[in-house]
Amino acid sequence: MSRDRQLHLGAFMRPVSIHTGAWRYPGAYPDANFNFGHLKRFAQTLERGRFDAFFMADHLAVLNMPVEALKRSHTVTSFEPFTLLSALAGATERIGLVATASTTFDAPYHIARRFASLDHISGGRAGWNIVTTSNPDAALNFGLEEHMEHGERYDRAREFYDVVTGLWDSWADDAFIRDVEAGIYFDPAKLHVLDHKGPHLSVRGPLNIARTPQGWPVIVQAGASDSGRQLAAETAEMVFAAGSTLAAGQRFYADVKGRMEAIGRDRDHLKILPGAFVVVGDTVEEARAKRATLDSLVHYESAIASLSIALGTDASGFDPDAKLPPIPETNASKTGRERVLELAEREGLTVRQLAQRLGGYSGLAFVGTPATIADEMEEWLETRGSDGFNVMFPYLPGGLDDFVDRVVPELQRRGLFRTEYEGTTLRDHLGLPRPKNRFF
Repeated sequence: MSRDRQLHLGAFMRPVSIHTGAWRYPGAYPDANFNFGHLKRFAQTLERGRFDAFFMADHLAVLNMPVEALKRSHTVTSFEPFTLLSALAGATERIGLVATASTTFDAPYHIARRFASLDHISGGRAGWNIVTTSNPDAALNFGLEEHMEHGERYDRAREFYDVVTGLWDSWADDAFIRDVEAGIYFDPAKLHVLDHKGPHLSVRGPLNIARTPQGWPVIVQAGASDSGRQLAAETAEMVFAAGSTLAAGQRFYADVKGRMEAIGRDRDHLKILPGAFVVVGDTVEEARAKRATLDSLVHYESAIASLSIALGTDASGFDPDAKLPPIPETNASKTGRERVLELAEREGLTVRQLAQRLGGYSGLAFVGTPATIADEMEEWLETRGSDGFNVMFPYLPGGLDDFVDRVVPELQRRGLFRTEYEGTTLRDHLGLPRPKNRFF
């Protein structure tokens, strides 16, 4: 059975599990986040499961938390995304390869070259996750005394997108004629010099790499603030969203797709994939027991540090058994702060309870059997809460194997997910058009 709409599935793979206790779970690989042999096996398993993409988030600083909490984190050491994904391109054939790259702490020419190279090397499987970087400690690693203000970061990101995509269009698709007899390698009439000068950036161009198999790598975004939603509506082709309830997912979906239509974009040219933490069991009770075991492995020092990061405010001095005090706005991620405040209010959580939830994972979770998980995913798809999910695994390799070997077949049986890849590129998987060259 096939459906008019089918799920798209990405895999959130840096860290390989978002859960702080994942590396301590019985049978888990403690070094899964920084072991190439393991990561290659994970990517090949995801490809066997016909996932759209392997997604690598990135951090430009060690997490800004006290060392007593930091020493318990499996995220302190991870591969640089382009190095790893370039290696994985040779170990896989179809799965998309998506990496985060910051518009605040990198140069457009660097970003354009790296993603164009990855798209060529992988045969058209690259995706760029645009982020503005919320960790204030990252600024200290790039010669800045303080972080760029939130609104300015998004203004720069919008201009940055224009520059990078303009560089990707430096060459016409047929520019490289390679006429051996005449000795002409490319047609100068099919080369464009960008010569961009804007409020934040000055970039001459052209890019010294031919136009890529996809035209452009797929544009991915993960912000949910008003600025982030508008940037997504204008630029993104895939959004990794946050949202802990179906109602919240439906509101986000309608808002971003509505903004797209308002500016003349086709709503089907953007796929919205909220992050979903998935724990699989033979019974719902067994799955919940697995989740409880995971949560029990989170130390309070780590939990309160995670809460501090999410709030953008030091929470270590708060009364653990009281409700949250008023939290001022900061220059950190507004989306994360608002999500935590809403969770605390909705469930009436104390600081301790909230920290424990944040220290594990506090967002959307599907905890149950393959059938109940498929039920929930189907409801999100059919009621326009999402176009699929960016799946987060509770621990590796067991949590990943459970999903691919048990949940994917159930989704396929219902006609909700592909049994074979539709093409060879990430755009093929997502049903996205190849962008036209704006200059040719």
